[in-house]
This record gives sequence, structure tokens and C-alpha cells, in this order.
Amino acid sequence: MQHVRSPWSTGRRFVWQWACICLVMWLAGCAAPPKPVPPPVPAPAQPAPPVPEPVAPPVTVAPEPPAVEAPPVKTSHAANPREYRKDAAGHLYEKYADRVYAGKLPPLLQAVGVLELDIGRRGEVVALRWTRAPRQVPKVMAEIESMVHAAAPFPAPVRMGKISYTEVWLWHKSGRFQLDSLTEGQK
Repeated sequence: MQHVRSPWSTGRRFVWQWACICLVMWLAGCAAPPKPVPPPVPAPAQPAPPVPEPVAPPVTVAPEPPAVEAPPVKTSHAANPREYRKDAAGHLYEKYADRVYAGKLPPLLQAVGVLELDIGRRGEVVALRWTRAPRQVPKVMAEIESMVHAAAPFPAPVRMGKISYTEVWLWHKSGRFQLDSLTEGQK
């Protein structure tokens, strides 16, 4: 018996396999060319993420010491408004020494005004009230009020805490004055 070789014997099988592969590749090459792939569309620009600002380390602040009130520049140990009135008049005379009328005042004055003052415990001017205003010379009224405010702080009334007192302003036409508490009188 003779052995018949099959067409698919080892050597021929190899040739057939290569032939099939080449045929498939040849057919694949004959196919329509692939459609070109469009380039990818760039994504819309994203804003750059915010750059965090450098954060300083927390600062520890020492608590402020309790406020200590500075003692007033001047003090008055007056026990009543009449005594305090002299201390306040002395303060005004010191402040406006160049405007105090020296000697006895003439019988006719430009203005006489009665002013009530409220002075706080530290010598600050709290309020002014005219009880007899020299309305015929409003310029003098304004000047007296300005002088009183500019002279603050007055001597602090340490024994009374705060004080209301009345002072009479005697105003000469020269712009000089005397206060009734310390006046030298009139001719």
C-alpha cells in the first residue's frame, strides 16, 4: 500500500498558509482607502486656576493694657461752686494773660454777659449756656465761647466730680476782659 500524500502535508500546508495570507492582504489593499480622521478639536480654553495668594501666618496680638486715664494737668480742690469759680477764673487769666484788662474798668463797657459752664470730672467743657447774653454784640458772644472751649481742660474738680458754675464776663471795647470772680472793680 502506498502512502498517498495529502495536499496538506507539512511543506505544502506552509505554502498554502502563506498564499492565503498574501491573498487576504492583497484584497485588503484593494479596499477603499480609509477616510482621513479629522484632527481632534481642541477643547475650549479653560481659565487657569487661580493662584492662591500666600497666606501670612496668623499674628498674635497681645491684648492692650487697660486704658489708664492720665491725670488732669490741673486740679481744683474746691468744695463748692463759689470756690471752683475762682480756680476757673485764675485758669482763664493764665491762659489769656495778654487779654486781661489791667486795673479798674471804665464805667461803660461794650458787653456784660453771664455764662453758665458745666465742667466734667477731667476738666472738660461739657456745656455752655448764656443766662444773660450780650446779644447787641454777637461777635463778643462768639469770641467768649471760643475762648472758653480753647482754654479746656479747666482744673479738674476732684472733690466734686463735676461742676456747674456761673461767671460774669466784663468786656471792654478794646477786646480785653475781666471776670467778676477776679475783677478789680470799676471807676
